[in-house]
Amino acid sequence: MKRVDESVSKGKKERKTAAEKTRDLIYIALFAALICVCAFITVPSVIPFTLQTFGVFVALGLLGGKRGTAAILVYVLLGAFGLPVFSGFRGGIAVLGGPTGGYIAGFVVSALVYWLITALLGNKALVKCLAMAAGLVAVYAFGTAWFVFVMGKSSPVTVGYALTVCVVPFIPFDCAKIALALFVSRVLSGTLNRKMKKARS
Repeated sequence: MKRVDESVSKGKKERKTAAEKTRDLIYIALFAALICVCAFITVPSVIPFTLQTFGVFVALGLLGGKRGTAAILVYVLLGAFGLPVFSGFRGGIAVLGGPTGGYIAGFVVSALVYWLITALLGNKALVKCLAMAAGLVAVYAFGTAWFVFVMGKSSPVTVGYALTVCVVPFIPFDCAKIALALFVSRVLSGTLNRKMKKARS
């Protein structure tokens, strides 16, 4: 009887693990789609003003570093393979290789920074806020370096010019998007956690 019980228990654990993996994949796909939708809400500029940052940080705030990073990576890969998921309904390697491509690829760097900080310091609200701010700085740094590199091929471009054009005008908006992402994450995290617990039971 003991062996039978152990076998049944093991089978349940395996089924739960499979169910959790399926659930995680669904969440990753949903939040990758959310980032796509956020990218379509665009105000044209040298670096398009979109809600991508909001979508990225909501994904991280609700899914956590690991699954949030996966969702962001899926989004970037979809665009790299040619799907029109970037701002302006664009897609393809050419977009990532262009002057603004570093800001898109920088979302993955941002996610890794967030994942590292929350893994080390926990998931309290203040830690999440600091992790998102650090992630935003990572996006700016990676994107600006790439902008200078690409634009510098045709004519000299200074870091100061790149920051003035590509970063400074967007700081207030990006900070507001982080604040909104933190609020949404806090409001919805309880619902998401309850659904996860229910799925496990």
